[in-house]
Amino acid sequence: MTSPAELAERYGAPSPRRRLVAIVATVVLAVVFGVWLAWAALFHGNPSVRSGIVGFDVVDDHTMEVSVEVDLDDVEEADCLLRALSEDKATVGELSFAPVDGVQTVTVRTERRATSVENVGCRAEGQSRRR
Repeated sequence: MTSPAELAERYGAPSPRRRLVAIVATVVLAVVFGVWLAWAALFHGNPSVRSGIVGFDVVDDHTMEVSVEVDLDDVEEADCLLRALSEDKATVGELSFAPVDGVQTVTVRTERRATSVENVGCRAEGQSRRR
């Protein structure tokens, strides 16, 4: 049977310094990832503006009425976007509007009959994505 000393002599022993460097690098990467994850969760988890569709009504072939609930957290100006979709999922109308806090009803003009509406979302200054 071959002893560990003979194996180290034959194949070389790993450097203790190399192992320490690997452990330190792993810990540093884990800490950096954890800080980034916490920042992303806090920053993107609480947007300034949130919106959702309460309901909609297809009035005629060229008109939809959509009830939208918007929550503005200490934001004065925001921009919201709605898309009207036809039966074949094609976009047949869009409406960009400045919301007020609470539930509001807006009218979306369409080029042909719409069957559903998509809330693309609202965005305030400093907010990169619509929510």
